[in-house]
Amino acid sequence: MLSILGQIDLYFGDETSFSLRPCVPYGWLPKGKQTDIITDRQLVLNVFGLLNTNNQHLKSYMNKQTVDSEYMIRCLDDFAQQLNRPTVIVLDQASYHRSELFKAQLDRWQQQNLYVFYLPPYSPHLNPIEILWRFIKYQWLKPQHYLNKHTLREAIEYILQNYAGIYHINWTKNTNLIT
Repeated sequence: MLSILGQIDLYFGDETSFSLRPCVPYGWLPKGKQTDIITDRQLVLNVFGLLNTNNQHLKSYMNKQTVDSEYMIRCLDDFAQQLNRPTVIVLDQASYHRSELFKAQLDRWQQQNLYVFYLPPYSPHLNPIEILWRFIKYQWLKPQHYLNKHTLREAIEYILQNYAGIYHINWTKNTNLIT
């Protein structure tokens, strides 16, 4: 309610990874025609995103290395520098969000008006940024983006930079509780 009234900013945070193994749940081809999709599980990019569904603001951090507590701290330190009012970030129970190193930063972030709220375990349906990741992987990325690491990375960067413009999700009050 406070975020709707503009008294705080509310962001939903989460990480996802992209590889040259496309997310293709199904596909249709003309009868008798076959095609191949060459896949590679090699990591291309990790993305940590912070999404405000009220104003469509997306802040993303891209990294090829492993996501860990130190990486998360650097991202939130950077994000805290940009705050104009009290901001709550909703995170899941990932180990790097709950580590002693990460928790040691909470008081410092609160002094910068950044507060962390944890979702209950095993509740990705309560985190709208999960929907954004699904849109990127299942709708916005196309087979031609998976030709090589370079084209995939460029496509991901383009989508993230153009979120809320070319790429958008029509959020409603009811999308915060996805069934």
